[in-house]
Amino acid sequence: MIQTLRHLFSMIKFPHTVFALPFALMGAVLAARGIPPTDKLLWILVAMVSARTAAMTFNRMVDRRLDAANPRTANREMPRGVVTSKQAAVMVLVSIAVFEWSAYSLNRLCLILTPVALLVILGYSFTKRFTSYSHIILGLALGLAPVGAWIAVKGSVSPPVILLGVAVLLWVAGFDILYAIQDIDFDRQAGLYSIPRFLGVGKALVTARIFHLVTFLILCLEYVLMDMGFFYLLGLLVVMGLLLYEHSLVSENDLSRLNMAFFNMNGYISVTIFAFTLLDLLV
Repeated sequence: MIQTLRHLFSMIKFPHTVFALPFALMGAVLAARGIPPTDKLLWILVAMVSARTAAMTFNRMVDRRLDAANPRTANREMPRGVVTSKQAAVMVLVSIAVFEWSAYSLNRLCLILTPVALLVILGYSFTKRFTSYSHIILGLALGLAPVGAWIAVKGSVSPPVILLGVAVLLWVAGFDILYAIQDIDFDRQAGLYSIPRFLGVGKALVTARIFHLVTFLILCLEYVLMDMGFFYLLGLLVVMGLLLYEHSLVSENDLSRLNMAFFNMNGYISVTIFAFTLLDLLV
C-alpha cells in the first residue's frame, strides 16, 4: 500500500505543486490584505492540492499510451505498469471528492464554481489532440488558482484578481511552450499539436518571451490596482531578473538547459512573488 502511494505521488510529480500553490496563496493574502483566517487557509490548501492531484492523475491516465510511445516519458509509472488504471481512477475520484468537500467548506460560490474548475483542469488533458493552444488551457487551469483563493476569502470576484489570473495563465503557457520544445519531433510523429510544432523552435521561444513579458507587465499593473508598496516592487525586480535568466538559458541552437529553465526558475518565480507580496502586506 505504501509503495503504491509512493508510485502515485511520484507519477503526479507532487513537488511541482510549487508552481501554482504560491499564486493561490497570493490570491488569498491579497483578498485578506494579510494572512487569511486559519480555517480558510487550510481549506484553500486542501482544495489546491486535491484539484492538482485529480488533474495530474487524470492526465497520466489519458496519456498513458502516448507516454509509453514517447522515449522521454516511457519510464513513467503507468507505462511501466507500477500504477494501474484502476488505482489511478480511484485516486482521481478521491481527489475530486476532497476538492468538492473543501469548496463546500469554504463558501457557496466556491462550491457552485467547482464544475467549471473541473471541466478546465480535467479537459486540458485532451486538448493537445486537436489544438496547438493547449498551453493556454493549461495556463487557464493554473490561473484559476488565485481567483479561486480570492473567492474563498471574499465570497466574490473583482477585476484585480482576474488580471492576476491572466498573468498566471500567460506565465504558465510561456513555460509550457518551452517544455513542449523537447517533444516537437514526437508530436509530429504522433499527430499531436503544440505551438513549437506549429511555429518551430525559434518562433516558439519568441512567443514564450512575449507571454512572460505581458505577465510581468500585468504584475506591475497589480501594484497600482492592489495599492501595493515597496516590498512588492522589490519582488517585481527579482521576478524580472529570474525571467530574464530563465530565457537566457535556452536558445534555438542550445536547448541543453531546458529542464533547468522549466523546473528551477519557475519554482523560484512563483515563490518569490508570493513571498514579497506577503511581506509587503504584513510590513
